[in-house]
Amino acid sequence: MSTATTATDGEARPKLQVLSPAAIRRIHTATLDVIEHVGVRFPSMRAQAIWAANGATVDPVSGIVRVPGHVIEAALETAPPAYVLGARNPAQDLPLDGRHVHLATDGCGIEVLDPWTLDVRRSTLQDVADIARVADALDAIAFHWVAVSAQDRPPATRPLEEIAAVWRNSTKHAQSESVVTAEDAATVIEMAAAVNGGRDALRARPLFSMMQCTISPLAHDGGSIDAGLVAAEAGVPVGYMTMASCAFSGPATIAGSLVVGNAEVISALALMQLAYPGCPVYYAAAQTAMDLRSGAYTGGGPEDFLFGAATNELSDFYDVPLSMGAYATGAKTPDWQAGLENGLSAFMASVAGSDMLLGAGLLHGSRIWSYEQMILDTEIDGIVKAMLRGIPTDDVSLALEAIAEVGPGGEYLTLPHTRTHMRGLWQAKYLDRRPYGQWAADPEKPHREALERARTLLRDHRPEPLDPALDAELDRLITAHAADPATFLSADARA
Repeated sequence: MSTATTATDGEARPKLQVLSPAAIRRIHTATLDVIEHVGVRFPSMRAQAIWAANGATVDPVSGIVRVPGHVIEAALETAPPAYVLGARNPAQDLPLDGRHVHLATDGCGIEVLDPWTLDVRRSTLQDVADIARVADALDAIAFHWVAVSAQDRPPATRPLEEIAAVWRNSTKHAQSESVVTAEDAATVIEMAAAVNGGRDALRARPLFSMMQCTISPLAHDGGSIDAGLVAAEAGVPVGYMTMASCAFSGPATIAGSLVVGNAEVISALALMQLAYPGCPVYYAAAQTAMDLRSGAYTGGGPEDFLFGAATNELSDFYDVPLSMGAYATGAKTPDWQAGLENGLSAFMASVAGSDMLLGAGLLHGSRIWSYEQMILDTEIDGIVKAMLRGIPTDDVSLALEAIAEVGPGGEYLTLPHTRTHMRGLWQAKYLDRRPYGQWAADPEKPHREALERARTLLRDHRPEPLDPALDAELDRLITAHAADPATFLSADARA
């Protein structure tokens, strides 16, 4: 493991490397060998036709596709290395250019730690809206995942209503991982085009992007692949996330699970490029190690943190942006475990250069939403971002005039230089730095303040609303989808 630096905005920033160039090349070569000789399952007739037309061997019975390595490599070369995720408010657009780390909420939880009663309950559409509204007010949250499932809405329209709820309650970029059919994808893209101001505007500055999960080991869901192809056709960014778990859905070794996950992701990204060369895609990963006592996916642990760094180096090798699962601690409550796991995972993924970080606000391995945890996660984000700024060494930062003015044995507190630059030092909002006696009198103060901050935002924050005509148009599109889910499918998607 080594550290290096990478240029960002004219300064140097810390950069972590856990794989040597030779190790990255070995993983890549092993991945191509797996794709060509073991194969990856694509249970999609449309995908199989694309693969067959590009020289792959397709077994229509099993759905397993075996692709020559040179086909994968050539396809990936057409993927754009950088692009922008648009937002309703253009000032909140997010460049995916390797020089920024953007934090998002996580998804898709099924329970909420209610901020008023403090009971755990099933999540609803109102929770989706409320979480989006609070996240909209937090500068640290750069974009949204649909954080929880709207379990009070019918499955046929649930993913559409969830995305609409985010747009109605935030001006930031929205990303969904629950749009998993071609029909749903076509309707959501129609909705996004309406909010964006048309198909051309959506392609130029997409305010919606799509995430799909693979099925480890070495398989895809047919609906997710077809949904991704619909997104790629419209120029909407789409990523594929591996969650291969050591000793369960991947080999027990980290390198072996990296190969399995890498084969899943790059095979999907290559397919998108073969279908629509130059479409925006991104690499996504949230790999972990199975808990050997329970068999559970837990989130948090040294393997997770190494996966976070290594996956970024693989995405850099393929020259595509990365979305990295981080933060989503296995802790059941906002406690020391949550801070430890989220702090280390955020740092490792950020210092390795991930473009998108997911996970703020969820507990118990992405099952339970906590407003308090989201607020505390923004504190972690602030610490990590401050470290990523590195150490400037320009004349002002070296402070030679101030050092000479104070001399040996003096103090800097009253110096004009201190008053000018002291606010550049990071200050805690929720970490407890009070004297011991004050802490002992009220040890729960930081947690209470984090929860009260969330409650205040729930009561008071009102983002810029959608135009009433646009709001009604979203309802119309959802109603049309409910009547006929295939209403908005293109000719290519119907074929």
